[in-house]
Amino acid sequence: MLYKEARRVCFNRAVSPFIEAGGVGAALLTKEGNIYTGVCIDTACNLGMCAERNAIANMITCGENSIDKIVAVTDDGRAVSPCGACRELMMQLDKDSGDIEIMLDHEKRNTIRLKELVPHWWGHDRFDE
Repeated sequence: MLYKEARRVCFNRAVSPFIEAGGVGAALLTKEGNIYTGVCIDTACNLGMCAERNAIANMITCGENSIDKIVAVTDDGRAVSPCGACRELMMQLDKDSGDIEIMLDHEKRNTIRLKELVPHWWGHDRFDE
């Protein structure tokens, strides 16, 4: 289901002579059971954002902050791992973010938990304050 939603929004398009979007699509499932999508936005001046962060921004806009699962796919359908900035943002969302399930390979159904990608995260203590 999430993979299909990420594929649905993933298609390259020119927004302007300076901006391209949609080379990567992402979909996430919240712990509340809602799905949010996003696409990457690539700009000539490096002010763009990843598809995962775009989907997370949509989720936060709608008042949620707890992700259960997430997947990002390229325009050829390949699932990709989130970049460091996306990993860091996800870790900061809530105290249980390390348990977010990330799809790495759709055909093999290979997934990983965020805490495996960020094993020595610096911010756990702040959730206890």
